[in-house]
Amino acid sequence: MACKFHAFMNHYSLPSSLVVAFAAALACVPAHAERTDRLQKINISADQGGQLDLQNQVVIYTGNVVITQGSMVIRAAKVEVRELPSGYRTAVALGSPGKPATFRQKRDGVDEYIEGEAERLEYDGKSVTVRFINNAEWRRLRGATLADEVSGNLITYDGTTEKMEVSGGAKPTTSNPGGRVGAVLTPREGTEAAAEAAQAAASAASPLKMTPALPPPKTGDKR
Repeated sequence: MACKFHAFMNHYSLPSSLVVAFAAALACVPAHAERTDRLQKINISADQGGQLDLQNQVVIYTGNVVITQGSMVIRAAKVEVRELPSGYRTAVALGSPGKPATFRQKRDGVDEYIEGEAERLEYDGKSVTVRFINNAEWRRLRGATLADEVSGNLITYDGTTEKMEVSGGAKPTTSNPGGRVGAVLTPREGTEAAAEAAQAAASAASPLKMTPALPPPKTGDKR
């Protein structure tokens, strides 16, 4: 599939009334979230005690909670993990004031990672879907380098199809008074646009060359 996005770190602001579907740069790269992650064991650790409801198959932990499942890592102040009748699990992660809940997962077959943060995260292990709710941010990194970034009030990311929907807030907030959504996209690696953007960035980073200073005049020279 040919990628139609050739913008280099351009910022797009869109009205909050729009819901924007992003196949974006992800649709141009044939990779998915790590396919085996959802089949791995879930490990949970926390600073404070947890609650286990065997009847309803619900586990609740609070205090710097860390959940890992394969390459997936969720960090939050409070997490509720529920096992569905199908055996798959869902998780609701809540951040604390000034410290949002975070999500990170490796993409399959490439050195790229998907990460994001919001006041509330909702993860569905069967559909491999993450919902970032309130002050949401989503990022794709090539190694440690930021490639794409999306922000809004609600971001829904499908790790299987690698499609995304983002919408602005119904009401403006202090951090986002316009209730708008935004995206920063970079060209796909290996394309002509990517090469041109890299060349432009290298030229901008090159330091100016100083003209060598003239030698001091010799005694008796008339200038």
